[in-house]
Order: sequence, then structure tokens, then C-alpha cells
Amino acid sequence: MQELVQRRCVALFYTQSILFLKTQPTFTYGEIKMKTLLKNRKGLSTVVTTLIILVVSVLLATVVTFYAINVTTTRVQEESIQMRKLHFWHNGTTFSEAALLIINTGGRDLVIDKLTVRGQESDWADVWYSKTQNSISEDLPYVTPEADGTLNGTSMVTLDSVAYDFTQGTTGDDFILRSGWSMIVYVTNPDSLSVNDIGVTIGITVFTANAQYYKEANVQASA
Repeated sequence: MQELVQRRCVALFYTQSILFLKTQPTFTYGEIKMKTLLKNRKGLSTVVTTLIILVVSVLLATVVTFYAINVTTTRVQEESIQMRKLHFWHNGTTFSEAALLIINTGGRDLVIDKLTVRGQESDWADVWYSKTQNSISEDLPYVTPEADGTLNGTSMVTLDSVAYDFTQGTTGDDFILRSGWSMIVYVTNPDSLSVNDIGVTIGITVFTANAQYYKEANVQASA
């Protein structure tokens, strides 16, 4: 009786094993190898994607850095001038005068190609100038003209105990002002300025090759 039970159990186990094996899918060696490759490829694509993201991030950061450096360098080298100590005078008869200090505060040399008072261009022959690297703190004084209405350029103005010689401009020749330098400018009889303008606010415009700079001041009586 016990042997019969054991035989039936073995037969039942054998039958169930056969049924289980029949229900499982069968794979060839090639199919197993292909599945392994696909799994490895999926893993590789994740790594490659991460590397691409890192490389792109580094490239973007590099581009932004170079752009910031380029913008900063360009701004440092931009043209920039300051116009200070502007004055307009009229002697009450036939002579008028303008004076100002131009400082090149930019990172490049510049060319001053035109100067206008109230929109009227002044001839360079009516302009007297002196270039310097000195820092000027004193205000610009009125300079009494010669009998012919011109200025005497030799030691024409003394500022901060320094006597400055002035050069008369030449028609058609523009002024060059180096970076960090200053130029004291006097204009004799600027156009459109009359005795009736005393007490009136008018403007002067300095034109360079790349920009223009404007400043205003009241017209004063010379004495």
C-alpha cells in the first residue's frame, strides 16, 4: 500500500514537471544573446545621455563666461568723455567767449571732429586748446582778447599754479585726445551768441567720430 502511494506521488510530480516545462517559452542561444545586448544597450544609452547633458552644461557655462568677459572688455574700452567747467561770456559789445574742460575718461583715444554752440558749428581757427595730463581743480577764467579779437596763446591761462600755453586750431584739422588726457578749450565769438543772451542758458555739443556730447550753461557778463 505504501509503495503504491509513493509511485502515484512520483507519477504526479513527473506529470506536473512536464506540464510546467511545456508552458515555458523556449529561447535559442541567439535570442538569449540578443536580449543581453539590448539590456546592455539600454544601460549604455543612460550613461551617454548623462554625459551629453554634462558636456552641454559645460559648453553653455563656457559660452556665458566668454560673453561676459567680452562685454566687460568692450565696455572698458568704450569711448567716454566728461565736459566740465563750461562757461559762456559776453563783454557787452562785440566779443563773446566760451570755455570748457574736456576729459577723455574712456579706454580709447578719440577724435573731436566738430564743436557747435546752440547748433552753430565753430570754425577750428576760432578754437584755442591746450592738452594736459594734469588734474585741474581751479575754474576756467575769462580771457581778455587781443585788439583783433583773437587770443594770445602763450601762458594764456594759469590753473593750479601751472601756466598753460594754447594752440590755435587749424581749419579742417580735427583734434585728437588720448585716453586719460584732458583738453582745455576756448572758443572766440561762437556763432549765434549776442549780448541779448546774457543770463540765458545755452548749450555746447562736442562731436567725436562715434558720438556726441552735450552740456549747458548760463551766459555770463565778462565784467
